[in-house]
Amino acid sequence: MRDTISYRLADHTSAEPLVNRWVAWPHVFSPVPYCLHMANYQTKTLASYLQNPEIHVKSSRNPKLLGGPFVDIPVDRADEVRALLADLQTRHREDLELAHTLVEFQNTLAGEAKGQGLNSFYEKIPDALGGYVELVYDYLNRPLVRCLESLFYESPHYREHLQSLRLFSPARDDSRAYYMSTPRLPEPQEIEWAVPFASDRIDELFGLDAVARPLGEIRELLGLAPADDRRLLELLSDEPPEAAEPWRGDGVRVRYFGHACVLLEWNGVAILVDPFIPVQPREGGIARYTFRDLPPRIDFVLISHGHHDHFVFESLLRLRRRIGCLVVPKSSGIFYGDISLKLMARKLGFRHILEIDALESVPFLGGEIVGAPFFGEHSDLPHAKSGYVVRFGSELILFAADSNCLDPRVYRHVRNSLGPIGTVFLGMECIGAPLSWVYGPLLPVQPQHSHNMTRRSNGSDAKAALALLDTVGAERLCVYAIGREPWLKYFMALTPEDDDPYIRESNRVLETVRARGFKDAWRPFGKLEFHLDA
Repeated sequence: MRDTISYRLADHTSAEPLVNRWVAWPHVFSPVPYCLHMANYQTKTLASYLQNPEIHVKSSRNPKLLGGPFVDIPVDRADEVRALLADLQTRHREDLELAHTLVEFQNTLAGEAKGQGLNSFYEKIPDALGGYVELVYDYLNRPLVRCLESLFYESPHYREHLQSLRLFSPARDDSRAYYMSTPRLPEPQEIEWAVPFASDRIDELFGLDAVARPLGEIRELLGLAPADDRRLLELLSDEPPEAAEPWRGDGVRVRYFGHACVLLEWNGVAILVDPFIPVQPREGGIARYTFRDLPPRIDFVLISHGHHDHFVFESLLRLRRRIGCLVVPKSSGIFYGDISLKLMARKLGFRHILEIDALESVPFLGGEIVGAPFFGEHSDLPHAKSGYVVRFGSELILFAADSNCLDPRVYRHVRNSLGPIGTVFLGMECIGAPLSWVYGPLLPVQPQHSHNMTRRSNGSDAKAALALLDTVGAERLCVYAIGREPWLKYFMALTPEDDDPYIRESNRVLETVRARGFKDAWRPFGKLEFHLDA
């Protein structure tokens, strides 16, 4: 009987991409950062858990320790963690060797290469790195091992067979274990589908967001047996899909989906910025837009940078079939931590990708997308990052993401080139994590404590935000990318409080610009819709 009924993905169903049981994010996808992260974070974190599982579980429940290297797995499953660690140490021995060899050779080169020619050092390149690296100096005669990222993607260190999707339904809320520290062990009520992220079969699965199919076809797609139907039906709905209609009204419709995710629709063109789309839990949860609120086609998706909360695998894969063009910032190609988002997107199955730099433009009928400088937020390390100015007719909107306005003069140049920018979206998470929080596993030499604490991934404070707004000539402000939405907790490790420093700083800005007569000034939470003339 069930095979005569058509089903779609239920609104409460999540599909979490995994790499070898860990949540997929850029540092566990690009091969060289993944090997370093595996060696310097994953193995060490699992080993620490096995020494004292009770402390890890207790620490995972402490709100003050959110984001720490604590494994949130019950004590009675410690043997599974032990097996996972043994797998990393045996089946991934070559990956661990690459990580240790790269760090050791970079430090050796730094000690021996003092400005003389580097040709003779090629004979000293270890076998694990042979043919995959170039040796260069920066302009201060500091030697660097430049990893050729594209070649590493074709090496044994990139393994598609480790990729999978974890299909599950949050029962009452949006909670998940912290993404970086806790691997996803098999759960009886969930389905883990082993499938390369670039596979067209993923588009078939997420086509169920819009078009229902018989249960037998879905079962076959996922490689399941009829005995799995009970689990599968928990993830499906027999209610007809309700796809959102494209915006056909006057002016620009702007919808805020949470964090840094914004949908713009105007004159038949849909642009989505930094997609991080939630699902709706079965019970409870704040009001939100979900995948059902997106148009059938999204002409452009703009990615501001490669941090885990802006380049979100879970949303990008689910939307891939709807996206016309993915726009990403350029990477330097020199530092292995400066991941190429273009190469990554290609390996995720995207076919139309544009990589742009500051003031480079992507035109569309009646408007354009322009790259904007993006300072700060990356602990002073070079990274592919870009703000975006979107022009609809005469209306200009700046998406500054987590930019720190370290030098307002850069925005003077942007304004001189493009004109006054009326609407600004700006992140103000102005404290930020220290250098070692995300980047520690990638560094050949660990920073001094004082350096670590002053080099933070922080955005603008009130002073910087007001300088940016004054310089571009803004009259409308949306403070976003604060990370307070509940579905962000497992990614951002934030426990929102009204007296948080970044809330106090953004309050100062909102009060100031309202007093100055700004047309609008918001710090949205969950969802927001407004309209602009164009």
